[in-house]
Amino acid sequence: MQRTSIKITLNKLDLQACYRFVDDATCGGIVAFVGTVRNDTHGKEVKKLAFSTYKPMAIKEMQKIATLALEKFSIHKIAIHHAEGTLFIGEIPVIITVSAKHRKAAFEACEFAIGTLKETVPIWKKEYFSDGDVWVNAHP
Repeated sequence: MQRTSIKITLNKLDLQACYRFVDDATCGGIVAFVGTVRNDTHGKEVKKLAFSTYKPMAIKEMQKIATLALEKFSIHKIAIHHAEGTLFIGEIPVIITVSAKHRKAAFEACEFAIGTLKETVPIWKKEYFSDGDVWVNAHP
């Protein structure tokens, strides 16, 4: 049985697909984190975001996060999907879903996954404003 679903894509992310992947009759809780492009950063109006990745390494790092979450928390399955390319306000750059017998493990694993992803995965974000653009969240 496959317990992880890892994806980086130029296509629109699908929350229902992530939900279906982790759904299981043995689980009493499913937690989803859906990151969306917001229209404001530090009081500046955001027009769009562009995400770029070093895909082979990003996939490998996302798999490490998922594997560690399975080892560290009492979870059943985890999906981590991230978009690349240009996204506009309201669009979804990241979805993480986690299933577990009990809600606490699902919440903790989901929070761990998004926090670790933002710290370690080689995905770079460029914010576009009406007066320019800036790279943010650049990882070493």
